[in-house]
Amino acid sequence: MKKIILSFLLLTGLSYFSTAQSFRGPDKSPMDVAYLPDNFAHDRKAGEEAIAKVYYSRPAKSDRVVFGGIVPFGKVWRLGANEAAEFKAFKDLKIGDKSLAAGTYSVFAIPGESEWTIIFNSDLDYWGAFKYDESKDVIRVTVPAKSFPETVEAFSIRFEDLGNNSAVMRLGWDQTMVEVPVSY
Repeated sequence: MKKIILSFLLLTGLSYFSTAQSFRGPDKSPMDVAYLPDNFAHDRKAGEEAIAKVYYSRPAKSDRVVFGGIVPFGKVWRLGANEAAEFKAFKDLKIGDKSLAAGTYSVFAIPGESEWTIIFNSDLDYWGAFKYDESKDVIRVTVPAKSFPETVEAFSIRFEDLGNNSAVMRLGWDQTMVEVPVSY
């Protein structure tokens, strides 16, 4: 009987440790965050408040053709990899010429060769753009796509404050950049 109990305890212990040690490896496209004002979380000044932030994943170019290749022109894209990007507006904003109420939104793009449609959608917490529902779009704005002289290896989003309560949200990958006007 002692051998049976000892064997049971040993097997239970091994089972516990083998499951307790099983973690997934890191994503190939790590998650990042961009703030308006830029580096808000790191360099916050007294009395300063966040205006917006974006959570997104950063896929790498890795010798691939990005736009018109792994990201087709004319189709809804999740802005990065993994989960759909999320945009949090801490106050009411204008994106381009459209009003966006304070809140959290998924953000997508429809890339084109010369211009992109940027989409803010009320549906949250899902993988990619596979369940994207156009009926839940809050606003859409069209912005020009620009050729960038340097290659941006990992998809990147960064805000630049332009002063006078205006900024741009820059999206860059490979040799393409778009700037989305934001005013607050």
